[in-house]
Amino acid sequence: MKTNTTQLILIAALGLAVTGTSYAHEDYSEGGSAHWISHVSESKSQPTANQLAPYGYATSSAAAREVTIDSGTKYLNVTRLETIRINVGGKSVTWMFDTLGTASFPLANVIPETGGVTVYVAENPAYQGS
Repeated sequence: MKTNTTQLILIAALGLAVTGTSYAHEDYSEGGSAHWISHVSESKSQPTANQLAPYGYATSSAAAREVTIDSGTKYLNVTRLETIRINVGGKSVTWMFDTLGTASFPLANVIPETGGVTVYVAENPAYQGS
């Protein structure tokens, strides 16, 4: 009887420990509360170069799709915050279109070899108000 009670207490304690840790940790990786405090203080710092880039930025993230720009291409339709691998003249770049407030722009602002191609940016439905 004593063994069964001890086992039940141990199982309950482990269950509470696992449940407690799953709620206590958002996406702050290692570091505990000191790491959380650093996240709060980072919000007061200057924006990063990526955050200031009006047309988005090159990334090593996986692309949602791939497009090839050739001499007949006149436009490229993208969704804000979409990541696309763009192929031009045998070269490629993976680009995150982080373009808040920008509806369209010449792709040559990002890739000089693409003169005459206009990027049209649609609002991301995940971030539109309901």
